[in-house]
Amino acid sequence: MSDDGTDKCTTERLCAVVLDESTIGRASSEIEHERAIAIYDLVEENSFQPLAMSTPEETRFHGPYQLNLSLQESRLVFEILFEDGGPVATHILSLTPFRKIVRDYYMVCDSYYTAIKTATPSQIEAIDMGRRGLHNEGSQLLLDRLSGKIDMDFNTARRLFTLVCVLYWKG
Repeated sequence: MSDDGTDKCTTERLCAVVLDESTIGRASSEIEHERAIAIYDLVEENSFQPLAMSTPEETRFHGPYQLNLSLQESRLVFEILFEDGGPVATHILSLTPFRKIVRDYYMVCDSYYTAIKTATPSQIEAIDMGRRGLHNEGSQLLLDRLSGKIDMDFNTARRLFTLVCVLYWKG
């Protein structure tokens, strides 16, 4: 329990994540698998707390929350709703800072999925280290871009970055 009597495990979290199907391109089975796992893992375990922008004494909302992710006019849209569907906040981020990381991440992922079919374990491990490094870099960028708007832990940012990649990918 927190100081205000609410259960942080219940309130400071996402209870649902919805991707705008109209902005998702056709993807390989590997990408679809990554998407499903990221959403499942994100809903099962996350730390997500939108920060109120109105008054200093009202610095936090009380969830849990639903997150609708979409792309609109080359921008990443985070629409945050209460569990009952009421609006909390919408944050719109430019995709420009993410483009290079996402492009590099997809190139390394393609190499990884090819390597697991034919490469040696040490080659696969080396590619996977590069893949994880790019994923961490994108996750940190997402944390930085949402700083002051949403508090979340690094694992939540990692799962959200996976979903950003899914939205960004056009097949």
